[in-house]
Amino acid sequence: MRHFLKTNEWNIIEEGFHADYLRQSESIFSLGNGKLGQRGNFEEKYSSDSFLGSYVGGITFLDPTKVGWWKNGYPRFFSRVPNAPNWSGIHLRLIDEELDLATWSIEKYERRLDMKSGISYRDFNVTSPKGHTLSIHIEHIDSMDQKDLCLIKYSVSSINYKGKISFVPFISSNIKNERANYNEKIWSIIQAETTNDSAYLWVQTKREYSQICSAFTYQFFVNNQEVYFSPIKIEKETAVGYSIGTSISPGEQVTLVKYVSIVSSLDYDRSLISQAAIDNSKKAKAEGWDKLIKSHKDAWKKIWEESDVIIDGDIEAQQGIRYNIFQLNQSYTGDDPRLNIASKGYTGEKYGGNTQWNTELCCEPFFLSSTPDTNKAKNLLIYRYRQLDKAIENAKELGFGHGAALYPMVTNNGEERHNEWEITFEEIHRNNIIANVIINYAEISGDESYIVKYGLEVLIAICRFWSQRVSFSEQRKKYVILNVTGPNEYENNVDNNWYTNYSTKKTLELTIKNIERVRELYPSEYTRIREKIKFDEKEINRWQDIIHNLYLPFDEKLGIFVQQDGYLDKELKTIDSIPAGERPINQHWSWDRILRSCFIKQSDVLLGLFIYNKDFDLDTIRRNFKFYEPRTVHESSLSPFVHAILAAQIGEEEKAYKLFLHATRLDLDDYNNELEQGLHTTSMAGSWLVIIFGFVGVRVTNGKLSFNPNIPKKWNMCDFKMHFRNRSLHLRISQKDFTILLYKGEPLSIILGQKEYQLEKDKWLIEIKK
Repeated sequence: MRHFLKTNEWNIIEEGFHADYLRQSESIFSLGNGKLGQRGNFEEKYSSDSFLGSYVGGITFLDPTKVGWWKNGYPRFFSRVPNAPNWSGIHLRLIDEELDLATWSIEKYERRLDMKSGISYRDFNVTSPKGHTLSIHIEHIDSMDQKDLCLIKYSVSSINYKGKISFVPFISSNIKNERANYNEKIWSIIQAETTNDSAYLWVQTKREYSQICSAFTYQFFVNNQEVYFSPIKIEKETAVGYSIGTSISPGEQVTLVKYVSIVSSLDYDRSLISQAAIDNSKKAKAEGWDKLIKSHKDAWKKIWEESDVIIDGDIEAQQGIRYNIFQLNQSYTGDDPRLNIASKGYTGEKYGGNTQWNTELCCEPFFLSSTPDTNKAKNLLIYRYRQLDKAIENAKELGFGHGAALYPMVTNNGEERHNEWEITFEEIHRNNIIANVIINYAEISGDESYIVKYGLEVLIAICRFWSQRVSFSEQRKKYVILNVTGPNEYENNVDNNWYTNYSTKKTLELTIKNIERVRELYPSEYTRIREKIKFDEKEINRWQDIIHNLYLPFDEKLGIFVQQDGYLDKELKTIDSIPAGERPINQHWSWDRILRSCFIKQSDVLLGLFIYNKDFDLDTIRRNFKFYEPRTVHESSLSPFVHAILAAQIGEEEKAYKLFLHATRLDLDDYNNELEQGLHTTSMAGSWLVIIFGFVGVRVTNGKLSFNPNIPKKWNMCDFKMHFRNRSLHLRISQKDFTILLYKGEPLSIILGQKEYQLEKDKWLIEIKK
């Protein structure tokens, strides 16, 4: 772990300039608005090591697959989010010196991210090699109100300098992707132009021909009075901008406000894209900084009114949960079903900026229950439905037919874009989490329309895949699933991974149940679906046979589900046997050593006990937890939150809290020593799930919402809102009582502990703990 940030309820604060942690800081201070975003890069020049990154949602480029040994089925391309032109640059020059934070002396440095308002601040003093000292204040937003706008206010006050000072705001495409296979240039310049009142850079990816246009204009102030100078125009092959200068004396302040609009071919006709960017930036300038900041703050106020979690008595947890909620809302706003959530959000390039099953595991339940707007969660499901044809093509590439679908491990458009065989083509359990969230959406929202209009097609296509993927073992007289990788990626090419097998069984069961329901309640829609996908109900007979005869490895002596065939043949050490200097093992051990060990990267069997929790009694969960958790190294961001929820459920309070803090502050404290690559955005929702499903014990039992609260002893109180079937609930749980208010929707029956209560609108229910 690394602690270099101050603990604060609403702010992320870095005091002092830490060059060794710069890439980590750039990740932590990333900004976004669901449509675009960028790492927390400096506006001014920095000639030392940095990871410049700006990204636009829905824009990708195709990186040719590079493998030494080609296998049939490999995708020809890996899709990556391109590092977009750097729009935030503002260089600063004195008469004969240019500010460079790598070479100038820095004092009183503070960087602060105000999560409540969504504004990033930097304040510092700098002294040039010639002894000139300036005080600099910077404010930066990605507008949550107008999604194509980014604003920067850059203010410089002179401490002892008298003379000419120049600002150089610019946009540059002279950037590269950190992880491209061939290190090729991504962008072709269509047009770069600087006029008297705006500058724009219009670019296109070289292979997919996706287009981005970034345009900006500016205001210039001297001692808070707007002034107008004729700037020097900058118009180079890869950059556009201005040089705007004036004179400054000690005690005086000069400010540049940069209004940037970034638009793409995802939203605009290509013939209109440049004019749209120019017009939007000019419109922003006409509205002015104060008005735009207010609308941005108002948008964040609305988000926090819905989704804030208040934790009294634990400032580390409070800061962590708010940071995670903040970053989730920066990464996804739910108003465009063409967009999903990348594992790193808009904070880095690892995993190519693509969608993975992390969305369904973590983010779908978060957006479904943390906001009254169910469209946010529904649009994530529509994203998958729109890619069903591609999922069927993916399965066909591997030899499956009759409408079988295999959803990709990594994608931006539904096609598989990953090329590690043991992950891409063996970690096929991902199909089942997509099926699971379709069922959960209907259960939590009360909206069956998605299943009727879209979801049942997806469920049937997934079941068709499993119907062909299983094998019948004459030796066992059971169906088996061979050659897979389960959720634990420290095991590859295994047979009968328990989680894969069990989740397949559940997918088949739940699909049959929903077929029957749609057939009974929506007969015309059922007929439409059958005709569209040529569904024969005789297929269900095969599925039923698999359900009743699917092999699920179990050890009678230990009373546990066996992770996969052969797992118990390993040397069953626990993680306390690993020397501290060898953690994380993925950064110290050979892959061969990891594969032969018993150590588990992330929840595997325990993931199944979490997802299908209602199927298992506490003793079963406890036995499996006590066996597997001590062998889990939690070197995946998807691991700590699952274990924390189960630990809370079985009464392991201290363990649950420790794992919750791990999940909540994974990035703020850099648990896995990989923060420089970007944030673990999709797993951030897991910390919220721990509070809801772990510490508050929320479940849906026979269609009713139930609670079994037991918050950490360190907390005086936990306060949050959640939403269920068109109702909005406000909960406040302390060490002494449980309080709940139904503030929107029809009366609701809930179960608290073993008792049932009727909630009436606008009437608090208070239950005192005994």
